[in-house]
Amino acid sequence: MSGAGGEPFIAAVKPLVDAMGGEMIPPDEAGPDDVVLSWEGRDAVAVRLPQLADSLDHILAAMERRKGMPLADLDRKAKQEVVRILEARGAFSVRHGVETVASALGVSRFTVYNYLNREKGA
Repeated sequence: MSGAGGEPFIAAVKPLVDAMGGEMIPPDEAGPDDVVLSWEGRDAVAVRLPQLADSLDHILAAMERRKGMPLADLDRKAKQEVVRILEARGAFSVRHGVETVASALGVSRFTVYNYLNREKGA
């Protein structure tokens, strides 16, 4: 995917790209929305970022894996913590973000808004 010397750089950024749900592609295949990363003056790799909505699904799935159970099975306090984390990561700036999160948590949109407002009032 790159010339000499770029492999350590690619190995170093791969965990970050994977965590974002991105895809690494050869720089010469990069489209206008892809991010080309250079290393030592040469294009090393291009990163195709997921659409924000896909990224939210990826984040929710990762949170479920971390918690070891469906988010809907968490208690109220844990759900509030999830909403706090998701807000910090910009989940609610995504179109239908509140609905997506509410569905994953097994609560209403109204409940998600209550959790968000509780944080702002605290």
